Amino acid sequence: MTTPPPSPVAAPPAPPGNGQAPEQSGLQSGLKNRHLSMIAVGGVIGAGLFVGSASGITAAGPGILLSYALVGALVVFVMRMLGEMAAANPTSGSFSAYADRALGRWAGFSIGWLYWFFWVVVLAVEATAGAAILTSWVPAVPQWAWALIVMVVLTATNLASVASFGEFEFWFAGIKVVAIAAFIVLGGLAIFGVLPGSDNAATGFANLTSHGGFLPNGPSAILTGVLMVVFSFMGSEIVTLAAGESEDPQRAVTKATKSVIWRVGIFYLGSILVVVSLLPWNDPSIAKKGSYVAALDSIGIPHAGQIMNVIVLTAVLSCLNSGLYTASRMAFSLGQRGDAPKAFARTNARGVPQAAILASVLFGFVAVGFNYLWPDTVFQFLLNSSGAVALFVWLVICFSQLRMRGIILRENPDKLVVRMWLFPYLTWATIAMISFVLVYMLTDDSEGGGRIQVLLSVLLAVLVVGISLVRDRLGRNTAEKAAVTSR
Repeated sequence: MTTPPPSPVAAPPAPPGNGQAPEQSGLQSGLKNRHLSMIAVGGVIGAGLFVGSASGITAAGPGILLSYALVGALVVFVMRMLGEMAAANPTSGSFSAYADRALGRWAGFSIGWLYWFFWVVVLAVEATAGAAILTSWVPAVPQWAWALIVMVVLTATNLASVASFGEFEFWFAGIKVVAIAAFIVLGGLAIFGVLPGSDNAATGFANLTSHGGFLPNGPSAILTGVLMVVFSFMGSEIVTLAAGESEDPQRAVTKATKSVIWRVGIFYLGSILVVVSLLPWNDPSIAKKGSYVAALDSIGIPHAGQIMNVIVLTAVLSCLNSGLYTASRMAFSLGQRGDAPKAFARTNARGVPQAAILASVLFGFVAVGFNYLWPDTVFQFLLNSSGAVALFVWLVICFSQLRMRGIILRENPDKLVVRMWLFPYLTWATIAMISFVLVYMLTDDSEGGGRIQVLLSVLLAVLVVGISLVRDRLGRNTAEKAAVTSR
């Protein structure tokens, strides 16, 4: 049974398919089409691609390409489902609002708060990573001060206006896109020996099979690689949250959804293919320097390490900027639906949810403090308990789409401008694949590995769902008492 959305604090987002304008809520349409386009393109390029790919290559060899392809396919399917719902009703609450409508208030409440928690923990991780790079350049400024400076600057950006967020993200994402494109072009030329001055042996694609084969560590290494790369894809859904503040939400969502295939194909598969073609997968420099720095060094690019530090810092700042935006808009949507403090649903004269932003960054500041004071206990607990939330989000999107398709068709079918392929079979297949990844994570019993992440994330999810159910029960009891009193 479909549960209707709760009585909102502010004007609610229009339900899918009702023909009304999306979200008359105080948020302003300050994001231009070029902002949304670059957010969509750059949203899939996180710091994890640059930093985390080396461990995946070391574990799976050239077969890491299959790991990236499998996770990329999951992202494409999930984004297609999310795009179907978002094109029908663009809203800042995105999948949380759709879960509220399709699965019940408990689902929207739970996944919204879990997603908010995930991103405020990410704020602390990225602030610390960015501070480490900046400290290596300017050691006179302590690392904690750099983390504070970075957080304050990007908080001010988000508080100024949604347009300032969009402008910063446009340039951050632009740098990432140009960097990856340049890497692929230069690396591709070096692979075939046509890059002037290259130090690479120009072996073509021989490195894919000449060092123990394409799967030197066996087929099971593909799944190990999946666990290592899956979380580097998180962030592609941000464009559906931002669409509610754009000039043409439906067009932006439709375009972003349809382009996700080539974005994943070029930026992830294309760049990793260049790395494992330029270098043997077991080259010690990959683990020592990082995959991209090692590849750049192999073709004689001077100062490759510093160049990559600049790119990684840009990716970190982009993640911080968009993470704060995402967390605040989810908090805003929760407040709007009565599932968070009323202050979160209020916007200032610039159309910015100021309280939601400040609450999100405050928790981020606290988490940064935990990272410096208790990195191996409290902060590690925060990391592990948010580790599987991304997969929970994807599962909720899948189950919501199963129900929302019928709702959209029943209420206003002309809003169904983006359709999930092979519905419902591919949706169920995606659910099965995500569930398999979660189960496979339980086999990873290393310190801070998949098992502890899944178990703590499930524990957190159960706690949040329990709070939601108790809260709903108390609300119903209060309503019943009020009804009896009024008779």
